[in-house]
Amino acid sequence: MLLNWTMIFLVIALVAAVLGFSGLASAAAGIARVLFGIFLVLFLLSLLLRAGYLPGYRHG
Repeated sequence: MLLNWTMIFLVIALVAAVLGFSGLASAAAGIARVLFGIFLVLFLLSLLLRAGYLPGYRHG
């Protein structure tokens, strides 16, 4: 779900950049960057928890 929002804001940024709305493109690209960063952190955290490198998750 979070990655979908990232892609939506990325498309908005690209369309705005093509149409010449540089302020809107910059804002949308910034939002996409933040959402992708959050997605990446959560993804890596879930991989570490699943692999057992971090406490708090038990395979069962």
